[in-house]
Formats: sequence, structure tokens, C-alpha cells
Amino acid sequence: MNTLSLKRINESAPYSVAEGESVGTFRFFSEKGVHYAVDFIPDDLIRTGDSYQLIIANLNNKKSPRDIRVRDSILAIVDEFFNKNQSTLLYICETGDGKQGMRSRLFEYWFETYRYKALFTMLTSSIVDEEGIVNFATLILRNDNPLLAEVVAEFSESVQLLNQKPEE
Repeated sequence: MNTLSLKRINESAPYSVAEGESVGTFRFFSEKGVHYAVDFIPDDLIRTGDSYQLIIANLNNKKSPRDIRVRDSILAIVDEFFNKNQSTLLYICETGDGKQGMRSRLFEYWFETYRYKALFTMLTSSIVDEEGIVNFATLILRNDNPLLAEVVAEFSESVQLLNQKPEE
């Protein structure tokens, strides 16, 4: 992953974003004191081209009321990721508290409000795991990515395989 410019991120992020402990990690606090982490970690679900998983975490588990500045800060980070990379981005909602459906819908809404959304392909799918828990995965990549068709096909095939029940 190419290094993201913290200066460019902060030019459009309403909250002050700082780099985290390692490359590809960013942190910020909301007005209500919620400590957010945004991380990009290499992912191997999609093997065509470079693929990263987008992690958005509430580090201090404080209540996170709707705050347009949180959305805009996260989108500023994602925007810089795509300015510097033609990589595929996967957002997989955390399932520990059963709120993954809400998180998926919120992220889709955020992306629908993104000013450059027409430049991207975004696909969201649900995947039911062995315990019957519904998980959500969203694929985002630039429309000018030369591997667009292959990545979309691979994502669709992976989702289909993950949704198949194992034969007993």
C-alpha cells in the first residue's frame, strides 16, 4: 500500500486525524469523546491485485451518536487511500454485538453520500456463517481499475462459496 498523506486527509476531515502505531492506521476523537480507529490491513479474500480490509473501530466503546463529522473524517481517509492506490477495499462488519446489519447499512449510506461515488464500484453481500450468523462484506474499487471485472467476479464467487453449506 502506498503511504497516505496525513496532510491531505486533514485538509478535508472535520476531525483532526493522527497516524496510528503502524503504517495504514489512523485515529481520531469525535466531539463526544469516541475514539475511532481506521485501519487498512492486507487481505487475502480477493487474490486478484492488491486487496485491503478496511477496519473501522470504536476503541473506547462509547456510545456513538450519529455525527456527520465522523462520516466525513472516515471518508477523507478512504478518499486518500483511493487517491494513492488502485487496490481493492473490503469492509467486513464486526459481529461481536449483533449490530453488523446496522453497521453495513450505515456504511452503505455513508458511501452513497460520498461526492466521488460515481468513480467507484461498490458491492455488498451477506454471508451466513456456520453458526447461522449473518455477516456483511462490502467490496469497493475504482472504476478505472484494470482488474475490475476479474475482482468483481472473484468477490461474487467467494461470496457464493462462503454461503454454501458444507456437505455432511
